[in-house]
Amino acid sequence: MGGRVVNVYSGEILEHNVAILGDRIAYVGPRGPQHEGERVLDARGVYVVPGLIEPHSHPWVVYNPVSLTEAVLPRGTTTMVHDDLFFFLRLGVDGLRRMLDDLRELPGLHLWLARVVSQAEYDGERDDFSLQAIGEVLRWEEVAGTAEITRWPLLYSGDERALQAVELARALGKVSDGHTSGASYERLNAVVAAGIHACHEAITADEVMDRLRLGLWTVLRDSSLRPDLHEVIRAITEYGADMRRICMTVDGPNPTFIADHGFVDGLIRRAVAGGVSPVHAIQLATINPATYLGLDDAIGGIAPGRRADVLLVPDLERFEPRLVMAGGKVVAENGRLVVGLPDVDWKRYQPGPLLTVDRHTVADPAVYPLTTVDLVGTGAGTSAAMTDGEVSVPVIRFKSAVITERVNRRLSVRNGVVRIHDAPGVTYAALVDSAGRWVSRALMENFVPDVDGMATTYNTTTHLLVVGREPSAMARAAAQVLEMRGGVAVVRGGEIVFSAALPFTGMMTTDNRFDTALAIARQWGETVEAAGYPFHDILYSLLFITCDFLPGLRLTPKGVLDVKTQRVWIPAQRLRSSSHATPTVAHPADP
Repeated sequence: MGGRVVNVYSGEILEHNVAILGDRIAYVGPRGPQHEGERVLDARGVYVVPGLIEPHSHPWVVYNPVSLTEAVLPRGTTTMVHDDLFFFLRLGVDGLRRMLDDLRELPGLHLWLARVVSQAEYDGERDDFSLQAIGEVLRWEEVAGTAEITRWPLLYSGDERALQAVELARALGKVSDGHTSGASYERLNAVVAAGIHACHEAITADEVMDRLRLGLWTVLRDSSLRPDLHEVIRAITEYGADMRRICMTVDGPNPTFIADHGFVDGLIRRAVAGGVSPVHAIQLATINPATYLGLDDAIGGIAPGRRADVLLVPDLERFEPRLVMAGGKVVAENGRLVVGLPDVDWKRYQPGPLLTVDRHTVADPAVYPLTTVDLVGTGAGTSAAMTDGEVSVPVIRFKSAVITERVNRRLSVRNGVVRIHDAPGVTYAALVDSAGRWVSRALMENFVPDVDGMATTYNTTTHLLVVGREPSAMARAAAQVLEMRGGVAVVRGGEIVFSAALPFTGMMTTDNRFDTALAIARQWGETVEAAGYPFHDILYSLLFITCDFLPGLRLTPKGVLDVKTQRVWIPAQRLRSSSHATPTVAHPADP
């Protein structure tokens, strides 16, 4: 009692008391306690604020849903809407259902969005992401709609399966999140007409206005990969955009970003610093996303009948909650969780081992260097019989943490292997199928130029991605990841200088402490920085190098793919099931 209630409906700050019964708000107004024995929380001198909402959560960035909750609930985020991508991809419908049942014990409100397609096309994708499977997930109570379709040209080109999934969500009264990175205003028209409700990919104030003008809920992003809020917030502070259809997101940040800058609480601080009033900033993180989700009668504000997600905040500009209530229970005080978290056994959801590739295959250095066999049919001017000479090779060059370009490099060949020892900054790269059926090989530049070998399942395919200058070191790193059943290993100077197990879907630690995920992310970043990584977020570089929706060349299950033209420059090769796997040429579309 005695607090200053931030009323997100009227835009006022009112000297009101708030009564809570069970998990709901029962009363808001000047009246004091009415019954003996009522527990009274003294809110004098502080602000009473609705719990914050993250409408676009990716709970698999080394942390898992439990460890993420441990980190962000004390910071005031009481509702998260999670992307199910890697859970659905690796657990299937049954495993995902079992996991969601267990996660009901998590404090806070956890909703989900169902993926329609993966982030990299592969053989069997349409079977895995069948309309029947997606429809089953969409009908679950905690699923709020479809997740972002990163391969948004599918919608623009009228892909029947993608359109059917979005239409099904609409028929069920659920939302369809969007991803329209790089889409022109004209193409945005088609995406909106396809049924997409929201987009978080605006990176300029003008792009924010384009999306608003077409009726999209526009989600302002400020994340570890793209800290854009200082620019996109100008749509409000300078262009005077109506804020009723604007939200905010941190878009699955690196654990280090959460530790250093916060979660949705940090968005409020940065929005206020950028010129947005505190009340308006709070609306962007509460009632607006609740309205977008169609849940504004249940969450997003402090009013009778709403879920009792309430924060006590001493200062709206610094925005550091002193107390957090979720569903009527005090769950955090002074930045620390005061309730228990479920002891989830992540292994029980996976239907089988993540990696079944033969251990001799990953240990064989001959698997990793690019060979002239790989280059047949690429226009490199070589043949499978070539053993020595020089060859022109299309190389994946990193322009930023996630954007790449194709450059051609003339490199020497010895015994059929393309040599890179006289090419500073260039590394070998291989994406090895988790079952050992195929390998996609490439050369990369301006990525981790001084690493002898690095292997990880942390990428958008969750297959084994291996990078380095020394095939023997790459093989050792890959063998270490296989032994850990998923994760990352880095080899330099003949030694494993860093390794961490990520056995749950190949992306997440099974340790439910956020500090564990944070330590992995920090050490991983420091290790690759020492190996010459020139950018700011290795996790997203690795995540997106194997996707097929961002500009430049990508290392995908098809091979080295030019996303814009859809040309496969270096096709994937089949691997034989033997201790010395020998590549043979495969059709680009059938690795």
